[in-house]
Amino acid sequence: MALSGQEAEKQGPAEPRPGREPESWWCLVSYLCFYGFMAQMRPGESFITPYLLGPDKNFTQKQVTNEITPVLSYSYLAVLVPVFLLTDYLRYKPVLLLQGLSYVSVWLLLLFGSSVLHMQLMELFFSVTMAARIAYSSYVFSLVPPAHYQRVAGYSRAAVLLGVFTSSVLGQLLVTVGRVPFSTLNYVSLAFLTFSLVLALFLRCPKRSLFFNRSVPAGASPSELDQMNPGPGQPTGGRPGPAAAWRDSALARVLRELGHNLRLPQLRLWSLWWVFNSTGYYLIVYYVHILWNVVNPTMDSTRVYNGGADAASTLLGAITSFAAGFVKIRWAVWAKLVIAAVTVVQAGLVFLMYRTDSIWLCYMAFVLFRGSYQFLVPIATFQIASSLSQELRALVFGVNTFLATVLKTIITLIVSDKRGLGLPVHSQFLVYFMYFLVLFVAYFFAALLVGLQHLRRGIHQPLPPAQELRSPVQEKAVQDGALGSLQPGARPLALEDGVEAAGPASPEQSQQPEAKA
Repeated sequence: MALSGQEAEKQGPAEPRPGREPESWWCLVSYLCFYGFMAQMRPGESFITPYLLGPDKNFTQKQVTNEITPVLSYSYLAVLVPVFLLTDYLRYKPVLLLQGLSYVSVWLLLLFGSSVLHMQLMELFFSVTMAARIAYSSYVFSLVPPAHYQRVAGYSRAAVLLGVFTSSVLGQLLVTVGRVPFSTLNYVSLAFLTFSLVLALFLRCPKRSLFFNRSVPAGASPSELDQMNPGPGQPTGGRPGPAAAWRDSALARVLRELGHNLRLPQLRLWSLWWVFNSTGYYLIVYYVHILWNVVNPTMDSTRVYNGGADAASTLLGAITSFAAGFVKIRWAVWAKLVIAAVTVVQAGLVFLMYRTDSIWLCYMAFVLFRGSYQFLVPIATFQIASSLSQELRALVFGVNTFLATVLKTIITLIVSDKRGLGLPVHSQFLVYFMYFLVLFVAYFFAALLVGLQHLRRGIHQPLPPAQELRSPVQEKAVQDGALGSLQPGARPLALEDGVEAAGPASPEQSQQPEAKA
């Protein structure tokens, strides 16, 4: 029988193997977290738009809105899949070095570039840094035993959020209190990024990764993908033919497992949320700085508070992400309604940003908008990951991100690019408001349909197991009618929605799943 992601993880070593220093990996994780913090120290990032529109560069608003910024979506779509594959094939460290070099290139172009083409090239390098973030978030899992995944993932994420918050606050203080010009602020950012690139040189290169570098040392437990059932065409002896070799390949096994799990309604729901809502979220993030400059077109740099708004939104996002881990409701019943409620709030906040002439209201709306999105991210992360093996989690999140990037690129081409409608930023926010409004209507009617179906079954009747998220082995057991005849030692696990599933007893069952922002 194929092992679920949770079972395979639990069979991994809970502690480092004998002969190794038990605390050695803590030093590696601490160094990685310090690197993650320093890589976020870009105090000039919040002020790039006023810098480009100001006397330092003197680009027009139309050039920034319709020629420079759209390149970020196009280039991100182009580099996302290659960087994702290279991250695993090259085992993380080279991609982190590529990210550091790209960051340095971004700020060199910002400081010394003078044409629209230079700024478009800057956006290309910035898209590489965005795509390479997967290397940092995945690298930490190659350093520690599976028993510590949840804790170290929290530490690395906290280091990133703390770095973003510190960078935004530092940038705002330098501009408002220190009266530092934007050009000097970019030199400070370049110095921090050069230091983080030096730090990346001393990161250890792991011997294994998720898909390509999969040799298992003696005594080590196999990965989850190695424990999946081979395809039915696997030959019993001799050299396999091309068709049998494909069916037995790692990719084919992953795709079969993925197709099996896509039948889970909650997995489909939260994957669709990830695609459509993250598309709208990043469109707002990309263009909100241009909107702020339109609402508050001041030439006095000390009255630009973009860094404070970014710091507040980061802090609120961290708080809402943390709070989401304590929300306990029956997600199979209420998920669509919660998504609809959050989406209509987002639509209202986007409309407020579109309508208001007050920069403070615009700042506040963006802070709340970002916090509302970050509230649902850890919930979506858990709902998607809870029924998937480690390899499938990486694949599903990668596919969701890719589809969101494709949709975002299409909208950018139609709405923002000068070759499309080339709308000014205010008109773009009206389009984004309508986008979130359409999403709200779809979620609301879907929630209404779920509510009516639930009422028909009776308010006290438990939901059938098919409407809850389960691991692949639990799904198969239900289909075979063998939920009560699993391996000895198995005991019922209470899922968060109140439906029992079966699985092996383990101390890790009491741990709360990680909520990623």
